[in-house]
Amino acid sequence: MLNADLSLRVVIDTGAVPWTPSPEPGVARRMLERHGPESGRATSIVRYAAGATFPIHEHPLGEEIFVLEGAFSDHLGDYPAGTFVLNPPGSRHAPQSASGCTLFVKLCQYAGEGRERRVIDTARMEWRPWLRPGTWAKDLYRDERHREYITLLKWDAGLVYPHHTHRGGEEILVLEGTLADGAGSYPRGTWIRDPKMSAHAPFTREGCVFWMKLGGF
Repeated sequence: MLNADLSLRVVIDTGAVPWTPSPEPGVARRMLERHGPESGRATSIVRYAAGATFPIHEHPLGEEIFVLEGAFSDHLGDYPAGTFVLNPPGSRHAPQSASGCTLFVKLCQYAGEGRERRVIDTARMEWRPWLRPGTWAKDLYRDERHREYITLLKWDAGLVYPHHTHRGGEEILVLEGTLADGAGSYPRGTWIRDPKMSAHAPFTREGCVFWMKLGGF
């Protein structure tokens, strides 16, 4: 068990977390969150060495992947940096990387009743204006029934966002620049998990890009 209490706030500099070997040679992980055994709920940074492969396996409760660096592949296709992949419950694949890659991976996050497979190359998407001037978004997944949303956000330098509450909780991975709030400053590579009903007033001095998930706790 690692950071398994979803009622607690967690802030991790992922670059400072040691790499630990996975069950397969050439694949290592920086574990951020884990609930139970190998097949349980988990959040991690995963690194594939060039030529590393993983045998075909099933994800009973689904999988979410965001490719941070390099190119990831499975028997269904190739996914360059910036690609978001959602594999629904019961899906199977045989992942690999010819040139090596680094991924942000979430397993067993939500049973996903009605979820469908999704592959989005965010590098090909245009930023759309978001909720306030100076904020921009690329939508990755929305489930209005369960109030679960996954989005890439870009905030302009100097942006100050009003104080607000996340009723369903919030999760962030900072991809570029630095995000901040009253509790601290979060540079690139910081993973944040704020529990249900948490509140803050985030801002950025230099501008930033981050992956954000609301709900799904």
